[in-house]
Order: sequence, then C-alpha cells, then structure tokens
Amino acid sequence: MFRRHLCLASLLASTLVLASPAYAVTEIQWWHAMTGGNNEVVVKLAEEFNASQSDYKVVPAYKGSYPDTMNAGIAAFRAGNAPHIMQVFEVGTATMMSATGAVKPVYKLMEEAGEKFDSKAYLPAITGYYSTSKGEMLSFPFNSSSMVMWINKDALKKANIAEIPKTWPEVFEDAKKLKAAGYATCGFSTAWVTWANLEQLSSWHNQPLASKANGLDGFDTVLEFNGPLQIKHLETLIELQKDKTYDYSGRTNSSEGRFTSGECPIFLTSSGFFGQVKGAAKFDWTNAPMPYYPDVAGAPQNSIIGGASLWVMGGKKPDEYKGVAKFLTFLSDTDRQVAIHKASGYLPITKAAYAKAKEQGFYKDAPYLETPLLELTNKEPTENSRGLRLGNMVQLRDIWAEEIETALAGKKTAKQALDTAVQRGNAVLRQFEKTVSK
Repeated sequence: MFRRHLCLASLLASTLVLASPAYAVTEIQWWHAMTGGNNEVVVKLAEEFNASQSDYKVVPAYKGSYPDTMNAGIAAFRAGNAPHIMQVFEVGTATMMSATGAVKPVYKLMEEAGEKFDSKAYLPAITGYYSTSKGEMLSFPFNSSSMVMWINKDALKKANIAEIPKTWPEVFEDAKKLKAAGYATCGFSTAWVTWANLEQLSSWHNQPLASKANGLDGFDTVLEFNGPLQIKHLETLIELQKDKTYDYSGRTNSSEGRFTSGECPIFLTSSGFFGQVKGAAKFDWTNAPMPYYPDVAGAPQNSIIGGASLWVMGGKKPDEYKGVAKFLTFLSDTDRQVAIHKASGYLPITKAAYAKAKEQGFYKDAPYLETPLLELTNKEPTENSRGLRLGNMVQLRDIWAEEIETALAGKKTAKQALDTAVQRGNAVLRQFEKTVSK
C-alpha cells in the first residue's frame, strides 16, 4: 500500500511539474504568403527552430497572396489578435511604417531581448529599404529578390537564336522569331506588370518613378513615371500585344506557370521564382539580367529589391518578443542563410552568407542564383534607384495596372494611360500623406 501511494505521489508530482508554467511552450504565430517550394522552406525553418530549443514554438500559417496577407494582418491587429510575425512584401513598407503602434521595430526588439544584432552585417542593398534614415532596421529582411529575365534555352535553340538577349530591342526581335517557331500565344511576357514595366524599368534606366528619391526621402512625393522612356516602352508593348509577340500576364504572379509550362519562352519575374522553375520546368532553362534600352545613357543602372520582410507586430508580451528575437537570430545564421539561398533562390541577407556561397564556388554551377545580386550591385544606387517607399502601394499598383490594361486594350494611348495613372496615383498619395501627418 505504501509503495502504491508513493507511486501515485510520484505520478502526481510529475504531472504537476509538466503542467507548471516553467515548462509551458510559448507559441509564436507567423503569417506568410509563400506557396509551393517556398512554403516548404518556411515550414522547414519553423520545424528546425522548434527542434533547436524547447521554450518557443513557431507556428507558420499561409494567409494568401502578399496583399491578402498584409490586409489580414492589419485587420487582425485592429481586432486585437494579430500574429507575432507578419511577412509583408517590400512595397507595403511605407504602410507598415505609418501604422503607429501596430509594429515593433526590429532594432528595438533585438536590443530589448538582449540578442546580438548588427545591422551592418546585412547586405546594404537590402537593409536600406527596411531601415530609417539613421540605419535603424524596422523589419527583418527575409525573402529578398529582384526581377530577372527567365529564359527557355530549348525554345531559343528551336528558333535559331544563338545568344540570350541583353537589350529590349533584342527581346522584341527574338520574341517575333519565337512566335514564328511555334510559340504562337506568347513570345515574351512579365509577371507583376507595374513592377516590371514601371518600377524596375525606371530604376534600371536611372529614371525617376517619383520625386523625393521615389518616396524614400518623404511622404510628400509626387509620381513622375510618365516620361519619354516609360511612354516609349508602353507604346511598344501595345503594338506587340496585337499579335501576341508580347502577351499580358496579369497584375501579380499568378500566371508565372506560363513560363514553366513552356508557353512563354521569355518571362520577366522575380528571382524567387527559382523554386518553381526548378521543380516544374521540363526544359533547359536559365535566367539573365533584365533587358535595357541601349540608347538611354548609363543604362543599365541597378535594380531594386523585391520579395518581403518580416514585421514584428505590436502589443505582445515580453516573453513572446524574446522568442521572436531568438527566431530572428536563428534565421541570421550564416550556414542557414546559405541553405535558404540555395533552396529558394532568394538572396542571402547577410554579407557573410553571400561571401560563403561564393567561396564554395556555388555560382559556377548555379549562375542564375547570382543574377539578382549582380543586378542590385551593378552600380552605386542613385536617387532614382535606391528603392521606393510609397504609401498605399497596393492601391497604387492596381490603379497603374488598370491604366496599362486600358492602353493594351487599345482604349487609350500610352501617354494618356500613364498621365492618368500619375494623376490618380498622386491623389492616393495625398490621402496617405494626410493620414501620416495626423
């Protein structure tokens, strides 16, 4: 009997110990927009972090597209149940910066949590986008990318095209040859129509998208992308759309499968498309830098980053923030960054990770993964190519895309469409400026 009571007492004591707060695991909710192979990378990172310690559990949750994820996170914050970490695409930066109280700046988080953190350890072409003018990082770079030109090498061979095009005139000419070789519905195309044909086009040619360094130097910025270069480019697309030498592929990246299926042999989209290309393309492929207009002095300049960063949401408990900080330290590990880079095609965010990938000779076998890095660092950034920080960017992109679509349909000239896009966009920026100044 004594022995039985002793066993029961021991069992009860063990149960109480396991149930005590000291052994409770703190959950960290992570909302993201990654699909396919990149979703697998996110899940694996969470699993590895959770296995590396026993105090915190990161729980990733897919919340739809980039705009959907950001909108869901903002709505959740207003309802008092925001996630701890939210992945926000780069053009949502201004909106997140202006959301007073909704976010916890990363530099403050790491300092308060006592985690070792040096913003200078990260690639400046990336961190500058997510930092204050003092260099204080507001969000944590996660899946940074840039736009590249994906190439179906088998298609080029079929069309007797010996070299990958470097300039826009070469792309237009090669697209006509590809159509004649059997690619009747799409010689070339782009995802993210405004990112490709306004934002990156302007930066790559050192042309302003907007005043005040494209908004980086102030929210009182004014749109300026209705210049001769942008008008000429859209005029050409309108003409080539008529016979599908160029064929429109939508406002976001939902039609990227047109490349991996073999339909569109030249396709401009994010370097982060690598995972899907690697897994789905049944032909010989590569990528190359974005094309440029050779008659524009100084082109090409440098590209601007795409992808997304991780924003830490406000209103959480100190122990939860400590877990978030440890997770960001975990993500910054050099070997882990190299592994993420190799698996996803997104850029290594630290200088050490980029250097290690180069030292390993990785780019000799996979030159397509260095393309966006070479674009970003092609030349020292100018006021026109440091990046962009415009408020209500999701709404702006929809307006710009709507006007481009109208032009491609033959209902407006290129100049009329871009003039209207600038006018309508400026009205949105003035509304945003009023909300920020309150």
